[in-house]
Amino acid sequence: MRLFLAINPPNELRGELARATESVRAVAPGLAWVAEPLVHFTLKFLGEQPPEAIEHLEPVLVRLTARHREILMHVQGIGAFPNFRRARVVWLGVDAEARLELLHHDLEVACEGLGFEVEGRPFRPHMTLARVKHPLDEDAARSLARAAKQIDFRAEFVVRSVDLMRSELSPAGSRYTTLVSAPLRST
Repeated sequence: MRLFLAINPPNELRGELARATESVRAVAPGLAWVAEPLVHFTLKFLGEQPPEAIEHLEPVLVRLTARHREILMHVQGIGAFPNFRRARVVWLGVDAEARLELLHHDLEVACEGLGFEVEGRPFRPHMTLARVKHPLDEDAARSLARAAKQIDFRAEFVVRSVDLMRSELSPAGSRYTTLVSAPLRST
């Protein structure tokens, strides 16, 4: 099963984000937009794992999150990796708060101790909004960048848990299931 560790924003925020990004979706309907209920912040992708991986992950995850306080997460700004001209991913920015970076680091270390591969890329906090399956032509890239810059979406929410998620891929789209919700320490 495909597993990942995530922060799931409140459903109200997902709805606000969907409404705020309607204009961007309209100028780029050919992108693989993430369905509103599936928008999340990935802390670590664990890939294909056997079912017993959950038994090893759960106690480590619960102990680790109990040592971290709840985090006020700020989200704002629409961007693209690596940029809009060569976009592969369209994202919602997440402020790189020190406690979020520490939580990410501690999760990487704990997962490495369980035999999971360490992420080689730098930590660039974001929530994926869309994947670009086919390169955009110059006009489409410019339209997408202009529409994204017009959006002034800012929100914040309290992160209360880290969730171990299962991802099931199908022709109808992805389906996510929360397997473990490990609470952070309340402030």
